[in-house]
Amino acid sequence: MHPAFSVVFFTTATGAGYGLLALLGMFGGFQIIPPDFWLGLVGMGLALGLIVAGLLSSTGHLGRPERAWRAFSQWRSSWLSREGVASVVTFIPAGLFGIGWVFLGRIDGWVGIAGFLAAIGAVVTVCTTGMIYASLKPIAQWHSHFTLPGYLIFSAMTGSVLLNALLQGFALGSKVQLAACLLLTLFGWGWKLATWRHNDQLEIPTTANTATGLVGGTVRSLEWPHTEENYLLKEMGFRIARKHGARLRQITQVLAFALPLGLLAIVFALPGPLAALLSILAAAIQFAGMLVERWLFFAEAKHTVTLYYGR
Repeated sequence: MHPAFSVVFFTTATGAGYGLLALLGMFGGFQIIPPDFWLGLVGMGLALGLIVAGLLSSTGHLGRPERAWRAFSQWRSSWLSREGVASVVTFIPAGLFGIGWVFLGRIDGWVGIAGFLAAIGAVVTVCTTGMIYASLKPIAQWHSHFTLPGYLIFSAMTGSVLLNALLQGFALGSKVQLAACLLLTLFGWGWKLATWRHNDQLEIPTTANTATGLVGGTVRSLEWPHTEENYLLKEMGFRIARKHGARLRQITQVLAFALPLGLLAIVFALPGPLAALLSILAAAIQFAGMLVERWLFFAEAKHTVTLYYGR
């Protein structure tokens, strides 16, 4: 039993992609960046490529992928359905923004408006993704005030580091953009530490006694409720050793936060020919670190159904 890599990659790739798309839409709408053909092609290609790759990987997590379209009809009650609808709707202004930028060479007028709408759609989609997990009351580690802001913070953080790498590659980097990357990465690091501290101090009131209503004595399960593993056990019954969890948290802090901060600080202090290379390296290392962070996000979650299995 282990967290599915398809979901880990999905949340990491789409978070970074939507973060980059939102920033490109905002920067384009305000005409902070030039309407350069190659900048638009590479930037929009990277943002939409990450989003599409993440969305396609999520289908590998479905038992019947051919029925995925049915999820769109439940938008009134399901955050998963709302995420699907928001992701599809966002592609409309994003596509118009990309076409105007790349093929028409402009980011003003209706193209800029499309950029703003794409940025709004990206933020809304990330919010719906975060709410999928924050709304699950049986999982105390997710049903907290840290989950939704965490999704937004990490999306902005990874998106800004990707944007910095992009701008540095085209010799358009600025001190302001670099400072924003440093501050967002520091903020993300602090938020992750606060989240771990909150989860480690959780006192979940539900026990086997309260779940069964047998408050006297100690309730134990003589045998499992069924003979085969179910979906919840595969996805939310993973058990990770404390020492392994501590080591993975250290790896997350080094890759997702510490190393990118160090590399970006060098770029900030010593801009020059190596700025683009170090910025790209910082983005790649941070993406790898966020994959580890997302894996821990799922591995450390515990569904209350595991009480029926003596855990």
